[in-house]
Amino acid sequence: MTTRKTTKTSIEMLGGPGPGSPRTGLRSWGGDPSHLGTSETNPAPRTSVVQRNTAETRIAIDLTIEGQGRYKVTTGIRFFDHMLELFTRHGAFDLNLTCNGDLDVDQHHTVEDVGIALGEAFDRALGEKRGILRAGYFLMPMDETLAIAAVDLSGRAAFAVETKVRTRLVGDLQTELVTDFFEGFARGARANVHVKTMYGRSNHHKIEAIFKAFARAMRGACSRDKQLGEMLPSTKGLL
Repeated sequence: MTTRKTTKTSIEMLGGPGPGSPRTGLRSWGGDPSHLGTSETNPAPRTSVVQRNTAETRIAIDLTIEGQGRYKVTTGIRFFDHMLELFTRHGAFDLNLTCNGDLDVDQHHTVEDVGIALGEAFDRALGEKRGILRAGYFLMPMDETLAIAAVDLSGRAAFAVETKVRTRLVGDLQTELVTDFFEGFARGARANVHVKTMYGRSNHHKIEAIFKAFARAMRGACSRDKQLGEMLPSTKGLL
């Protein structure tokens, strides 16, 4: 049974594993973690619950890292919902996420705040980050489009985003806000996040390929490392 702690701040968060939770591993250091090992001790799934309430948005997230790609997502922006759904499926996470935001003003607060809260959910669920792979990358083709994502759960927030999308909208999503989502996620997760469309024709494909690549990069970075076991993946002694 996972021990949950309650911290009352402007962002209320519950969940996350204890520092001594056993880990299983990944046989390669990047890309799609299709060679995940299986632990005989069946460690408890890493989970978190985040509630983030501001004057602009009210967000509730329930995340399980060791999931089956199940999702229930409602943000009021349907294309954004679709991106979060495929992020969940390709990452093999389980995610319940609702956001009630001031969409009558603009989409910016909703998209950015969801990024922050989702990043915080991963940061909380990973706890001290002992025994994780920490870094992951993926190169994702989608028909005529190719996108790349690389992440490092380093404890430091940094981001670089290049979508190559030049239209104002894809579906009902303001495309400039894709950058704001990844910036928010990097801040919330305390992670380096780099995503880039290498080339493509369809603007829909450009954004979707980035989210799929990001999901699989996160899947690798969050994976338990069998070779290093409970060691912290850093020489600093802290992530």
